[in-house]
Amino acid sequence: MGSRASSDAPASRTPAKIPALPGLGTTWYERGARYWLRRVRTAVLLLIVMAFLCFAAISLYRGFRTVLPPSVRTVWDWAQVIASCGAPIWGWVVQRRSHHRDLEDPPAPDEFRSRKRDETRRSTGLALAGRVGVLLAAPVLPALAAWGVGWCAAMLTVREYPSEVGARRALEHSRSLAAGQKRLR
Repeated sequence: MGSRASSDAPASRTPAKIPALPGLGTTWYERGARYWLRRVRTAVLLLIVMAFLCFAAISLYRGFRTVLPPSVRTVWDWAQVIASCGAPIWGWVVQRRSHHRDLEDPPAPDEFRSRKRDETRRSTGLALAGRVGVLLAAPVLPALAAWGVGWCAAMLTVREYPSEVGARRALEHSRSLAAGQKRLR
């Protein structure tokens, strides 16, 4: 899963400014205790959010199922159980494929920050539009929440994030440019 620019690559002795990544700061470079504390903090926060979302999904589903006739309710409940068992696997696979694609062409630190800024701008509108979607998706919310749990679990258990690989490559590139300039002098 690692690349030539992964954390296994030997560190260069040429001094260069280590770029700070959102959520990780500069801890990604040495991957010490502070780095792992940040990763654990992210995981705990995301698990709390996912637990709340799963609770909300099940609560909304319970409200939806009361409008179903008893014979349909049993069939629909079993369909939800089956879908909710397969959805985390599907979420895991989707996230891991995306992660592998991102590792092939990791974003540089500036590009990563730009992507995060764009995601933040879009998230407000998506949150407002999502309220209507949640009511329409109530019949399948448990399966959607299970998909989200699988996706988040896969995201939290990667060895290193694409942003780290991109930052490491950018740092190595800037060091090689600095070394080339020193040779020219």
